[in-house]
Amino acid sequence: MPYQWLPPSDDAQARLHLWPYRSLPRKGFVLFIGGTCALVLVPMLSVLGSPVLWGILPFFALAIWGMWAALSRSYRDGEIVEDLTLSHDSLSLIRHGPHGRRQDWQANPFWVSVHLHPTGGPVPHYLTLRGSGREVELGAFLSEDERITLRDELQHRLAGLR
Repeated sequence: MPYQWLPPSDDAQARLHLWPYRSLPRKGFVLFIGGTCALVLVPMLSVLGSPVLWGILPFFALAIWGMWAALSRSYRDGEIVEDLTLSHDSLSLIRHGPHGRRQDWQANPFWVSVHLHPTGGPVPHYLTLRGSGREVELGAFLSEDERITLRDELQHRLAGLR
């Protein structure tokens, strides 16, 4: 699962670290681009030394650049990390978004409630935390089953703090 309960720190009772799942690691990215280049170059060997090569080469370069740019953008947009810290007197959520954007939210854990919206959210089984007059999303990048499991775990941990 792309989330992990970390050991408690000095004053925190529990810490949760969430991140998006990566199906293509960086090594796989390099191998995919290299393999694609090799597979596209094989048919180009037949036109090596002819003027047709210069007509095909820009399209080859554009296709490789397009794949590189799309996968790089996917990696940048997926640099989301959410850290939830639970203690007896405060609950803190810090979301490190793409491009270095940071969002903070704090509330009293006694008044925080965990909500799972089966429909009506941006994703099915949308998980939110409500407290201090605000409602914030948690783990929108997780799968439906992971959000349901996380809701149960969070409710259990919050009940232990009260």
